[in-house]
Amino acid sequence: MNMKNNIGATDRRTRIVVGLAVGLVGLAILGDLLALGTVVGAALSLVGLVLVGTGLVRVCLLYRLLGIDTSRSR
Repeated sequence: MNMKNNIGATDRRTRIVVGLAVGLVGLAILGDLLALGTVVGAALSLVGLVLVGTGLVRVCLLYRLLGIDTSRSR
């Protein structure tokens, strides 16, 4: 299945950096380094994973549903 990229360069970099930060906070919570609860840690880890994943593949299904395309912006 070949999907057209809909994430631009700036959006991609932002997703990867923010995703890594959010994911690391989630993992810190799951590793009992921060006491915010397992559910919060798992949710943040999942959000971080999704952000990094969409940044790496340059395709966001939510953007596609909403008709957003940042791949043309620089």
